[in-house]
Amino acid sequence: MRIPVTWLVENLEFAETPTPEQLAEAFVRIGIEVEDVHRLNGVTGPLVAGRVVEIEELTEFKKPIRYCQVEVGPGEVSGIVCGARNFREGDTVVVALPGAVLPGGFAIAARKTYGRVSNGMICSAREVGLSDDHAGIMVLPSGTAQPGDDAVELLGLGDTVIEVAPTPDRGYAFSVRGLARELACAFDVPFRDPGLAEVPETEVEELPVAIEDPTACSRFVARRVTGVDPTAPTPWWMRRRLMLAGIRSISLPVDVTNYVMLELGQPLHAFDGASVRGGLVVRRAAAGEKLTTLDDQVRALDPDDVVIADDSGVISLAGVMGGASTEVRDTSSDILLEAANWDPASIARTVRRHKLPSEAAKRFERTVDPALAPVALERAARLLDMFADGTIRPGRTDVGTPAQPRPVTMPINLPDRVAGVNYARGVTARRLGQIGCQVEVGTGDDGSTLVTAVPPTWRADLTQPADLVEEVLRLEGYDTIPSILPPAPAGRGLTERQRRRRTVSRALAEHGFVEVKPFPFVAPAVFDALGLPEGDVRRNTVSVLNPLEADKHALATTLVPGLLETVQRNLARGHRDLAVYTVAQVTLPRAQPVPVPDLGIGARPSAEELASLEAALPQQPVHVAAVLTGHREQPGWWGKGRPADWADAVEAARLVGRAYGVELTAVASDLAPWHPGRCAELRVGDWPVGHAGELHPKVVEALGLPKRTAALELDLDALPLTDHRPAPVVSAYPPVLLDVAVVVGADVPAARVERVLRAGGGELLEDIRLFDVYTGDQVGEGKRSLAYSLRFRAPDRTLTVEEATAARDAAVAAAAERFGAVLRG
Repeated sequence: MRIPVTWLVENLEFAETPTPEQLAEAFVRIGIEVEDVHRLNGVTGPLVAGRVVEIEELTEFKKPIRYCQVEVGPGEVSGIVCGARNFREGDTVVVALPGAVLPGGFAIAARKTYGRVSNGMICSAREVGLSDDHAGIMVLPSGTAQPGDDAVELLGLGDTVIEVAPTPDRGYAFSVRGLARELACAFDVPFRDPGLAEVPETEVEELPVAIEDPTACSRFVARRVTGVDPTAPTPWWMRRRLMLAGIRSISLPVDVTNYVMLELGQPLHAFDGASVRGGLVVRRAAAGEKLTTLDDQVRALDPDDVVIADDSGVISLAGVMGGASTEVRDTSSDILLEAANWDPASIARTVRRHKLPSEAAKRFERTVDPALAPVALERAARLLDMFADGTIRPGRTDVGTPAQPRPVTMPINLPDRVAGVNYARGVTARRLGQIGCQVEVGTGDDGSTLVTAVPPTWRADLTQPADLVEEVLRLEGYDTIPSILPPAPAGRGLTERQRRRRTVSRALAEHGFVEVKPFPFVAPAVFDALGLPEGDVRRNTVSVLNPLEADKHALATTLVPGLLETVQRNLARGHRDLAVYTVAQVTLPRAQPVPVPDLGIGARPSAEELASLEAALPQQPVHVAAVLTGHREQPGWWGKGRPADWADAVEAARLVGRAYGVELTAVASDLAPWHPGRCAELRVGDWPVGHAGELHPKVVEALGLPKRTAALELDLDALPLTDHRPAPVVSAYPPVLLDVAVVVGADVPAARVERVLRAGGGELLEDIRLFDVYTGDQVGEGKRSLAYSLRFRAPDRTLTVEEATAARDAAVAAAAERFGAVLRG
């Protein structure tokens, strides 16, 4: 909502008017979001009012152009070229003379165009920064100004517009009245409430009105103004305020209803009184009824829609948009004004059903003050009487009985206890009185001091003590509430599993992986792209009834598809070298699902009920997954770099194991979507916990991934939590480095050979690393050579070569005994 500051402070009694920045800060302090502060003073140089004296139509050009003689001062006439056609001779316009600079740095100078010299520019509202409307130039009402008058002052370009976004529960704040009241509370200044204006009594009913559905409409008020001059212009001050609020001026009757809506918060509707047939009926639409609304759209009405009908049928979609049959036209002199209170839920459903949002509906959806209707009608009728020479008819129709606010009682120190602040005496009663509550302080049966507040009619959201507490805390300032966290009790920190999970994430990040958060839902079709066979347990998913994307309705049973989608998105944006990972839950349905129990809300569930609830939920273990593609080591002057491959995925999986405090072993495996010859099953002992390796070429092709894309996925919940954390032993003595190459069968895993060598080498073997794998004629068919680098060191002495050689030979002997390994010469 956009409101000019001059209008906002009109009913506030400041000793010194705050700056726009101070007003914006006050809004934020009391909980109303400020989206922007727009200053209008973007014009420098001569900007004056001008009177169009003569218009010459230039017809020799492709588009219609006018050469206008405009009086810009006493006896001073300037020729100006203009393409707009919404003005005529005698109209008062706004002229930027040569030397003026308009918003955006647009400098005005005399220049020749279309065969004429243009000495200035006739301005639109957008060109001077008043609004975004650029449909035509501004035409000021006759008598607003004389030629040569300063237009900067006339247009109020020294004003500032504050754009706020009140929360939906504060419907009263969608008006100048409501926002000004909030500022009065924020600055502790007096507020003159325009919503409390006196409404004269009437004894005559204007026209019969029947409310058939009291739940849809709690109050309906009608007032008629006759003899309205249909040619009467909207006064400039009203047009300007509407313009700054983002509402286009249409006609005086319509502008008046919009103005009162912004001022008080009560939407109004103006009917052409001569077009209304008989009395009015407020009801739900009948099946098959249609209505042509003001936007000339024929709308099929739903039985849930609330409508206003006369003897001819439906004439208005209540609270949303009027009908074309009773539209106020250029010839309308009989204006029937209506103000009502509509059911917020009904209005919200109608707006969404017909896709017809409006400023009126926005307010009705958020609840409108039920006491405001007659005041708003009286204000609108008097404006028409004043500016359109209308005559207010003596009758008024006022039917319906809106609900009255119920008193709320609470201990007077409840806000203090909630906030942990000892507020000054009388703060609670004073703040509640400021927002419009009728406050009484009394004593309870136990001798405590109680405060009883009857909320005002515009605060339907105040229904319980917590609401009153919130108001006191909000107006006193949330910044006055201390933000001191209580000390955490011992033993209430992260669990061991949570700490290990963070360690895993940190280890991968330090290893060059980037954490991402893939979409947690998958389309069942993705399992076909991954090559999962029918009957694979990962195809057994849990679907949600209201998915964010219609085709992705299954909760993920594996993290790999989501990561691959992230990789695809990055590849499409030009990224080629990727190493991404995620740590998240997967959802695995139980083999024998248990119905979810229906737990009540009257008390905390029992241990048995919680256990049955847990049993009904699917299993949700935590997995870690990663995908690598492109270069693992970047090319440069140092070399060609190295592409990522299956070994990097296996090493990343081992890194996860080390972060968890366990050693993972890799065993050759064959599981989709990995390549059958480059897939490792990761185990803890003999228990499988995940897989790593290169993706199958068919999967890579189906998903458009680079060749050799590698991936891993581990079940973190399957990794044991161990307390074994051996301290590193650092020896001050030099190592002995020896290499050994053994020939084994081609089907013998290198990891198993490494374990046997490590065990055979004994305590002196400090480290072992595979550095070469060779197959060829020199080792024989069905054989391969595995070359390892061994590092021997003693913790208490300098190791001799003989001792290291003996340890090496023992390691080779162990491999020979276990695998028939032969030392390669």
